[in-house]
Amino acid sequence: MFSRLKSDVQCILERDPAARSFWEVLTCYPGVHAVLLHRLAHACWVYNFKWLGRFISHLARFLTGIEIHPGARIGERVFFDHAMGVVVGETAEIGDGCTIYQGVTLGGTSLYKGTKRHPTLGRGVVVGAGAQVLGGFTVGDGAKVGSNAVVTKPVPAGATAVGNPARIIQAELDVKREEVASKMGFSAYGVTQSDDPLSQAMRGLIDNAATQEHQIAMLWQALEKLTCQRNASTVVPGDAALHEHFEADKLNQLVGK
Repeated sequence: MFSRLKSDVQCILERDPAARSFWEVLTCYPGVHAVLLHRLAHACWVYNFKWLGRFISHLARFLTGIEIHPGARIGERVFFDHAMGVVVGETAEIGDGCTIYQGVTLGGTSLYKGTKRHPTLGRGVVVGAGAQVLGGFTVGDGAKVGSNAVVTKPVPAGATAVGNPARIIQAELDVKREEVASKMGFSAYGVTQSDDPLSQAMRGLIDNAATQEHQIAMLWQALEKLTCQRNASTVVPGDAALHEHFEADKLNQLVGK
């Protein structure tokens, strides 16, 4: 019991730069209190003391602002960071090493009792603030759910889900992000620089337009040389794009590159 408590506190010291001491985390972090009370409530639930389990979870919600159904399963080293307003449903499962921020809902979309109605989070999943993960599917190991995303379908391991409805982005290497994230073992709030698929699409269009203008300018320059060689009196039209004017870098900055 005490070794598990020590592990829970240590994981917070590793992931939260604001945490300064073991005692501070143990006494001042509602995420730790919520997990401890949930273990007691879950034990009551498993041994068929259903009302007592519900009552303990109700007290935990009142004391911490985190609502975890006693039937939910939570692994080791799970960090509820800030976590006010978090709701975890009855059949939800949270794997080892997950990080969950404030306002997250692990909810269900079915009204049928006895079925798997709530999501399963694999190991090391990060769920950003305000995200809604709804349904009895699995979010794979190491996946990230961006802030305010609404996820209603499975997320592959290592992928990122962003937007409403959520779109799945396969994991990409981002050197700057990885240098910082590797020191802490996770990416805070589940946010990476290449998360937004709309921005990615815009960047692709901008880069494509810049390439096309470059090709057109080269064609006009080649045409000008050819025309001059054949007939010195021939003049290239005044609106010919002999030079590039497309400011791709500025446009990319506008969309967040």
